[in-house]
Amino acid sequence: MEDILDLYHRPYDPEIPLICMDEKPVQLLGDSRESLPATPQYPPRYDYEYTRNGTASIFLFNEPLIGWRKVNPRKHRTKVDWAHEVRELLEIDYPDARKIILVCDNLNTHTIGAFYAAFPPEEASKLVKRLEIHHTPKHGSWLNIAEIELSALYRQCLDRRLDDLDLLVKETKKWETSRNHNQKPVDWQFTSENARIKLKRLYPQF
Repeated sequence: MEDILDLYHRPYDPEIPLICMDEKPVQLLGDSRESLPATPQYPPRYDYEYTRNGTASIFLFNEPLIGWRKVNPRKHRTKVDWAHEVRELLEIDYPDARKIILVCDNLNTHTIGAFYAAFPPEEASKLVKRLEIHHTPKHGSWLNIAEIELSALYRQCLDRRLDDLDLLVKETKKWETSRNHNQKPVDWQFTSENARIKLKRLYPQF
């Protein structure tokens, strides 16, 4: 916990950016009947029944100090999917960064071995050398700033039915563009000193 909290209070370094990432499963839901448009007397009306069109997984990356985020839905959330997402982060989004500090949840897909499962050893080794992974503690995913962005994404974009992956990609990219245009950074205030007082039950007693 303190490792993550101390990371959030490091000064900004463009050569070694701090990136938080998280994933969210999403159900693809469609309308079973055509909805009724709004009228002067009534708002839009939707049937409560819906059709299930499978699931998808949203990968979200966020650089909290500059207010940048990236959203990419995929069909699956395997370790190979995660490795491809992180490679894109390293080679396309941050090609000039000397190293990236990546904060992510403590899942079995978020490991160095994922790169060796997805790419040849030479390429995997090259990617790993530019990556410094910090996991949030188990049952402590609230420490991941990317969860704040996922919450905003859900409230602002995913609070409706999206019936296929293409539509999900289109709508989340619109949200990403709008959110990045506003450049909303995160002002994280909770420190290790605060944790030792407010969460002292988590520490050994002497």
